[in-house]
Amino acid sequence: MFKPKITIVTITYNSERYLEQTITSVIGQTYTNREYIVVDGNSTDGTLDIIKKYESEIDNWISEPDNGIADAMNKGIDLATGDYILFIHSDDYLVNPSVLERASEYLGDRFDIFFFQVLHDINEQNQVSSNRSLGWLTNFKMGSCHQGQLCSRKLFQKIGKFDTSFKIDMDYDLILRAYRAGASCNSVNMPLAVMRLIGVSSRRDWSSLRQRFSEEKRVHLKNCPNKLMGILYRLYWLLYLPYRKIRFFWSCMRAGRP
Repeated sequence: MFKPKITIVTITYNSERYLEQTITSVIGQTYTNREYIVVDGNSTDGTLDIIKKYESEIDNWISEPDNGIADAMNKGIDLATGDYILFIHSDDYLVNPSVLERASEYLGDRFDIFFFQVLHDINEQNQVSSNRSLGWLTNFKMGSCHQGQLCSRKLFQKIGKFDTSFKIDMDYDLILRAYRAGASCNSVNMPLAVMRLIGVSSRRDWSSLRQRFSEEKRVHLKNCPNKLMGILYRLYWLLYLPYRKIRFFWSCMRAGRP
C-alpha cells in the first residue's frame, strides 16, 4: 500500500506557552514516513530552548527574522521533501498519536488537497469546524482551516506559494488559486488537529474583523476571473459587510459589552 511522505511544518514566534505540546503531538505520531520542520521567526523568549530540547526528533529547523506568517510558511515549503504538506502552527496540535496513520489511508487517492476536520478549542471545549471541499462557494469563503488541509507539494509547484502581501488571509488566497486552477480534492470527516482560537485570524473585535474582511475582499479582487464575477463580488461586499457589522454589534449587546 502506498505510504506517502507527510511533511508537517510548524511556524513559531515567541511561542513558549504552547509550543512543546505542538512538537510532542507531531514527534509522537505512530506514522513513520513523515518529516518535521520548524520555522522560527527569531524568537526572544524560551522558544529556542524548547526547539533545541527536541531537535534530535526534528528533521530541520531554522530561526531567523521573517516578513510575517506567509513568509515563514513559504520557508517551510522550500525545506519540505514530502508528498503532502500540513501546517500545524505553535498554537495547534494533532488530535492523537495515530491520526496521521489514519489520515495516510486516504492519501493513496492522490488528490491535490485533502480537507480534514479541525477541532476548535473554545474555553477548553472542542467544536468541530467545517471541512467544505472546493466548489462554487470557494469563490466567497474558504470553508476549512489550514490545520486540516493536506496539500500536495506538487500543487505548490503548480500554483505557487503563499502571497506574502497577506497577513491574515494568505491561506484563503492559496485555496482560491487552487480552485481556479482546477485542483482535485477530497473531504474527509475525521478530525486531524486542534486549533486554539487565539491567533490573529481568530480575533473577534471589530477592528480585527474589519482587517480580515479587507483582506478577503483583496483576495477576491486579486483572483477575479471575469467581469461577471467582479459584479458578483461588488454585490457581495455591498451586502456582506453591513450584515457582519450589524451581527457584531448585536452580539456585543447580547453579551453586555459596549
